[in-house]
Amino acid sequence: MEDADLANAGPKKSSPVIMIAALAVLTLIAGGGGWLVGGMLAPKPLSTEEARIVEEAKAAIALKNAGQRPESEAGKKDEGLPKIATEANGVVQLDAITTNLAYPTENWIRLEVALLFKGAPDVAMAEQIHQDIAAYLKTVSLQQIQGPRGFQYLKDDIEERVDLRSEGRVTNVIFRTFVIQ
Repeated sequence: MEDADLANAGPKKSSPVIMIAALAVLTLIAGGGGWLVGGMLAPKPLSTEEARIVEEAKAAIALKNAGQRPESEAGKKDEGLPKIATEANGVVQLDAITTNLAYPTENWIRLEVALLFKGAPDVAMAEQIHQDIAAYLKTVSLQQIQGPRGFQYLKDDIEERVDLRSEGRVTNVIFRTFVIQ
């Protein structure tokens, strides 16, 4: 007789109180996890010294944009990276290289690099390296340089070519701009 009563009863319904309690517990766990991750990712507040430095930098930028210079920079000229070799820093900025890619030919690449020489810079060697990089870029296809891995391969190839051409005199190739259009 008990078996007949169980068969007629059908499946039991869950209590809404248990469902609400489970939902509340899951909500608290999710909120706590969000608070923990937010605390790990949020930037730390600036100290008073750091805030003062940031405000001074903003003021200097505002003065520079307005065409004025702060007193600390009044005697300095606006200088970028020198275009010619200087023995003081050993850096030679190459002229920008703009060329079309091998495939598709309607895509263009613009690359600006600087060379860091070990010892005194050699302008003639830098010009040969410039021509070598320009010739190499004409053989590259868009598929070869797509994405971060493609850019890394391109960078490695250029650094290897520079190392071979300079016979180890260039210690670093500094990529200033890289644009594909």
